[in-house]
Amino acid sequence: MRPFRRRRATSRALRVAHLTTVDISLELLLGAQLDGVIAAGGEVIGISAPGPFVPAIEARGAQFVPLSSSTRGFNLLADLRAAGQLWRILRRLRPTVLHTHNPKPGLYGRVVGRLAGVPVVVNTVHGLYATPDDRLVKRAVVYAAEAFASRWSDAEMIQSAEDVELIQRLHLAPRRRVRHLGNGIDLTRFHPAAQRRHPAPVVVGTVGRLVAEKGYVELFEAMRLVGDRARLVVVGGDDPDKPDALDPHVIAAARAVGVEFLGHRHDVDQLYPDFDLFVLASHREGMPRALMEAAASGLPAVATDIRGCREVVDNGVTGLLVKPRSAAALAAAITTLVDSADLRRRMGDAARARAEELFDERRIVRQVIATYRNVAAKKSITLVADPNATATPAG
Repeated sequence: MRPFRRRRATSRALRVAHLTTVDISLELLLGAQLDGVIAAGGEVIGISAPGPFVPAIEARGAQFVPLSSSTRGFNLLADLRAAGQLWRILRRLRPTVLHTHNPKPGLYGRVVGRLAGVPVVVNTVHGLYATPDDRLVKRAVVYAAEAFASRWSDAEMIQSAEDVELIQRLHLAPRRRVRHLGNGIDLTRFHPAAQRRHPAPVVVGTVGRLVAEKGYVELFEAMRLVGDRARLVVVGGDDPDKPDALDPHVIAAARAVGVEFLGHRHDVDQLYPDFDLFVLASHREGMPRALMEAAASGLPAVATDIRGCREVVDNGVTGLLVKPRSAAALAAAITTLVDSADLRRRMGDAARARAEELFDERRIVRQVIATYRNVAAKKSITLVADPNATATPAG
């Protein structure tokens, strides 16, 4: 019998590569995590398809590496090219941590990261791409892919507590690798308005890409049922690469009856104070940042009773949860809040308190970096400050 040999302890630079499909995710969803690595004395690399957010990513002090073959739609040949390109990037840059995100990069990224010899491979599940309401075929494919990919990572950080339960119940990942992460936002950026007293009509706000999955068709119908006591303001850009992108005729019809479309905005924190209440009519969510931002802004919410939404909204306390895909249910809940300024105020105050308790992104950043270090320590690796890295975030 061969004697047991303790793995030799080594020190490696904290050099983290984040992999996403497109650059908007690196900047808007993961910016705080990029900053956190840099603040810890590490080096951070963003890998995705290039786009308009690259300058902002680099302004943080991160290195951006384009993954030109990365696409949002299903394209097997492009995905294979992206996987090959990623392998070459990882072999050249030699990060100590590869952190994957989104469905497709999370699938091939975990496998490629392990094959490329990255010491620590972790993945964040922002929301399983199938829900219990989806067709059996879709669930089987998504769950099988997740079960396969999770075997190649060292840790699975899950944003939704409901996804944690499902992953463990179906054994989609080894239990010892599963960690409940949650989600968070910058509570100093989003805060309640000093005074929210609008003349009629009440302003209903929503934030999200213009895709059917966000429940816009039902929401537009619900606002028609509510009538002229309220008007709807939509913040979100077109997403033509998605198969469920809203038909321009649907948008034109909504605009014709008074719905205001502001497009994609970088100043959403300045827009929430102009809303009296917030609505998210999604069919599927992970842990919706828009709902957390609205809560931090002191807004009561109407949201669909689905995974993620019901983790943010405390039904009857910070807002109202309704049956998904039901314009009538949305209209009834919106009307309840439109008709009572006092109820809106009480729920908005409770929403801000809940955000302060549960949705601080600083806790998420600490937990992510601790996961890197804990996984590395189990492999007898100590992650240390990179002498070539910037000590503090740029910008």
